[in-house]
Amino acid sequence: MRIRTNLKQCVWIVAMAACFVITAGTGRAAASASPQEQHEQDYSKNKNYKLGVRDGRDDGAKNRDHYKTRKFKKDEDQKAYETGYQSSRQSYQQGYQQGSQGDHK
Repeated sequence: MRIRTNLKQCVWIVAMAACFVITAGTGRAAASASPQEQHEQDYSKNKNYKLGVRDGRDDGAKNRDHYKTRKFKKDEDQKAYETGYQSSRQSYQQGYQQGSQGDHK
């Protein structure tokens, strides 16, 4: 009789531990997915992103870095601007490097 009670308790403990492990694992998976989603956010329709693209292109053409200092009220607007600026600046520099390599034959 006592063995049966201990066996039932062990089964319950194992079942509860398994539930805890499964729940904790799904919570970690959900938490780790959210930073990736933020990193891959699409700013292409954001006006601050477009402003950053324009400023980055202009600064790249004139070989200067962040000529205009922009201040934004929201962090999200600042991120959109910087993402646009950096992407435009990098694409301008890559185009310039490819063009200058072709000229030095």
